[in-house]
Amino acid sequence: MTPPIVLTLHLDQRKLPAETFNRFAAKSGVYRDRKKREQDAWESFGKPGRDPDRLAGVLSVLADRGGWVPNLKIAQLRNHWDQVVGQAVAQHSQVVGFEDGVLTIRTESTVWATQLTYLMPQLSATIRKRLQGLDIREIRVTGPRADSFGRGRMGAGRHYSR
Repeated sequence: MTPPIVLTLHLDQRKLPAETFNRFAAKSGVYRDRKKREQDAWESFGKPGRDPDRLAGVLSVLADRGGWVPNLKIAQLRNHWDQVVGQAVAQHSQVVGFEDGVLTIRTESTVWATQLTYLMPQLSATIRKRLQGLDIREIRVTGPRADSFGRGRMGAGRHYSR
């Protein structure tokens, strides 16, 4: 025959009801507080100061968890390209992509590609400062896309970039 659990665990039988009651009383207070907070939340729903997080904070958490940050930063760079390189250069160039740490900028002529190449140290510093957290390992400047010269069945529809 197994001994009673009270003896096995060396519990004082006189204190056992009080310890049990104290545990339930403590949980009762937690439940009562939770119920009160829930009721207060419903009563103050929609009132100013009610929501602890702003929409921008919630969206930034969603973007971080969804892996959207690189795409959003590149879109931001495209939208504010004129602020990065200046109005004159922005009219003749655009950000065309970001893949595997390589940011690609395309210009409308080789002259503008050369101009951007000369501005690369300042351009690189400015872009890295504005796109903090984005791993840019290389900035590649390309000229315009060249049309294919072939008109036969082998050359139709091919495009090469410089």
